[in-house]
Amino acid sequence: MDYDVIIIGGSFAGLSAAMQLARARRRVLIVDTGTPRNRFSASSHGFPGQDGRQPAAILATLRSELAAYPTVDFREEQSEAAVREGARFRISLAGSTEKTGRRIILAYGVRDSLPDLPGLSERWGVSVLHCPYCHGYELNNQPIGVLARDGIAQHQAMLLPDWGPTTLFTQRSFNPDPKQAENLAARGVKIENVPVAKLLGPGPSLEAVQLVDGRRIPLNALFLAPQTSPSCDLAEQLNCATKPGPTGLYLDVDETQATSIPGVFAAGDVASPMPNATLAAAAGVIAGGAAHRSLIFDPDLTLGA
Repeated sequence: MDYDVIIIGGSFAGLSAAMQLARARRRVLIVDTGTPRNRFSASSHGFPGQDGRQPAAILATLRSELAAYPTVDFREEQSEAAVREGARFRISLAGSTEKTGRRIILAYGVRDSLPDLPGLSERWGVSVLHCPYCHGYELNNQPIGVLARDGIAQHQAMLLPDWGPTTLFTQRSFNPDPKQAENLAARGVKIENVPVAKLLGPGPSLEAVQLVDGRRIPLNALFLAPQTSPSCDLAEQLNCATKPGPTGLYLDVDETQATSIPGVFAAGDVASPMPNATLAAAAGVIAGGAAHRSLIFDPDLTLGA
């Protein structure tokens, strides 16, 4: 079947985009692997109207709402290849299935690359975190830490005292300059230059970190900025332009979420330097509406070509 729009990625951005197109009675295919980035978190916070709900429950509600629209199809598969053929795109799915669409919305998100520390990966999304706005309130002013990878740690450490007493672990990868050290001290942040060796406590909760010199520092949570990379390489196959962000490359989009390739739009973490569920949903709304307008005003993909 030839679709108006194929959406790669079925989390907040992809489903929000699909809703706009479904309400315009356009044929939409959502292709998703069922492994959203937030699957490790027990609850989502800061999302208006959804605060405290499980991410999986929010997605299930969105999918249920979309299922009421007869022009929307779902496939839980990996998208393996994408190519433009004239005014259409051909998407190859796992199992040698192929689908064609007049527009594509890339909403497949990113993967996190975490530091190689014993006890860290199994706590990701529970007591090892990246966003205080999403998770800080529930820490109840207990001791928290920042694990440095680079200068982003300075920014995190300056924010975090609003959520609890904060220690910055420099890990020998970030050395605050005198002004930064002064600002951190003014916020009450302790600086620990001896590296963290491992995380302690019955996972996925955290009780303390052990340093390489054997000392233990009690912590309720550890924040870090992971390195990120796209969850698949479809944008690269389509030659979409990228921009450098604080944790990795992301897709370069304009105010309508259009990429550098006509007919290809992108939304969510793969197209933003700031991961956030609300922003992802909003970007999906923009991308869905823009893809619909593109079908009307540029049916043959001649603009911007």
